[in-house]
Amino acid sequence: MVRRVLRGIGLLAGAAVVLFTLVTPDKLTQFGPLAFVRVPIEGLLLVALYLAARGRLRTVVLVLAGVALGLLLLVRLFNLGFYTALNRPFDPVLDWVLMEPAFGVLSSSVGRTAAIAVAVVLGLILLAVPVVMTFAVRGLGRLALRHPTGAARGTAVLAAVWAVCAIFNLQFANGLPVATDSATGALGDQVSLVRRDINDGEKFGRQASIDAFRDKTGSQLLNGLRGKDVLLAFVESYGRDAVENPQFAPQVGATLDDGTRRLAALGYGARSAFLTSSTFGGGSWLAHDTLLSGLWVDNQQRSDALLESDRFTLNAAFRRAGWHVAGVMPANDRDWPEGQFFQYHDYYDSRTMGYKGPKFAYVPVPDQFTLAAFQRLERQPGHAPVFGEVPLVSSHAPWTPIPQLVGWDQVGDGTVYSSMSTAGDPPDVAWRTSEKIRTAYRNATVYSLSSLISYIETYGDDNLVVVFLGDHQPSPVIVGDTKNRDVPITIVAHDPKVLDRISGWGWESGLRPDGGAPVWRMDAFRDKFLTAFA
Repeated sequence: MVRRVLRGIGLLAGAAVVLFTLVTPDKLTQFGPLAFVRVPIEGLLLVALYLAARGRLRTVVLVLAGVALGLLLLVRLFNLGFYTALNRPFDPVLDWVLMEPAFGVLSSSVGRTAAIAVAVVLGLILLAVPVVMTFAVRGLGRLALRHPTGAARGTAVLAAVWAVCAIFNLQFANGLPVATDSATGALGDQVSLVRRDINDGEKFGRQASIDAFRDKTGSQLLNGLRGKDVLLAFVESYGRDAVENPQFAPQVGATLDDGTRRLAALGYGARSAFLTSSTFGGGSWLAHDTLLSGLWVDNQQRSDALLESDRFTLNAAFRRAGWHVAGVMPANDRDWPEGQFFQYHDYYDSRTMGYKGPKFAYVPVPDQFTLAAFQRLERQPGHAPVFGEVPLVSSHAPWTPIPQLVGWDQVGDGTVYSSMSTAGDPPDVAWRTSEKIRTAYRNATVYSLSSLISYIETYGDDNLVVVFLGDHQPSPVIVGDTKNRDVPITIVAHDPKVLDRISGWGWESGLRPDGGAPVWRMDAFRDKFLTAFA
């Protein structure tokens, strides 16, 4: 009796796993009871094929079905994770490189020991899924053989239901179709991605070979900025939602509007618009590559190809035109030989900036210290004009704990932040509710922007030009299921001649763009910028 009950439980569990594999949506926002009462055509075809097979062929069908469904389940699980974090499907060729930064974010959120445990469990799941699925399919196959007539009739009835629902395109209230072939679609999407990745290298190479600025001399470049220090700041996860979403816009907008008034009182002007980023939710370096190179870099293969090329970047333009080029990378904590592509005269990371304070979860160095280090290391009296590329990363996930602004004369070596690194909710607490983590994101973004505005107030002069922009929208955990990839971009200058150069762009006055501001692709910025200031 006990054995029979256990066998029944096993069959039910196997059927549930197979059904989950065949019909589960790619996005958590589509989950719900109705998502799992749909009719998958792939399951019906497998049952029909198994019943029609004879002898050893049935064993072959079972094994192949088990392995295929196991791989499909892995694809489904990866897609769930990638849509949740990056709002796109998993790429089986290019996305393995993202596992290391994902582990870093997880470690900063729950601790290294817990992150290792999670990684081990996930590894075991990867190994176990195909095996478990094969056993599940075998159990269901045996059940069908014990009741062949019932299995055949049930399959026929469900096939008729599937046909009717497909013909009339019947859907549940959440938009999911009753008759589904999503399993085939998921595998087809993976094949399409692999095919795209194989062919993309040649396409990207052709695009990179076209460059109107590569052969310009230094005297033909950036004459509209001669004598200026130019700070290019990427603000982590600073997306369009930060200035338009009602959950964030009141506080972020107030920070920007107040900054506009304060800087205007000191004689600064600002123009703002939006750029459409090449990435979403993560992969900040793809956005950096895109903006600096004028090429659409939306995957690791393109990024690797770019760094191995001789593409003419904004950094190279400033260097050729006579600027001192500096890279200040507070999130880097290891050697980065690929960075030579960006032609920095000076390069600093979290180990060489002089920071002695604590980490803030994922963030090694607070933004205010990063900007203070840029000032101390590159803008001392008598310095040559400098172009500085400076990512601000305090608004990086997990967005807590958050440092506080201090007086610039108190920044020192960063030990002033010691007590702040344990203030507020730790990541594992903040991430328990969507309200808490969205509040943390909002506060972190306000801190990053406030640090930059305060830097301009404190260290700005007639020869400082600041270009700051977001790298990408935050993950769907923060902004929900949106396809919008826009990020704000702003140019701030004290010298009115600088902003006169971009008067034809139609950008809006102030630090905050509104909904009617122009929107460019991020890869268009390099050419427009070099043209405007030539």
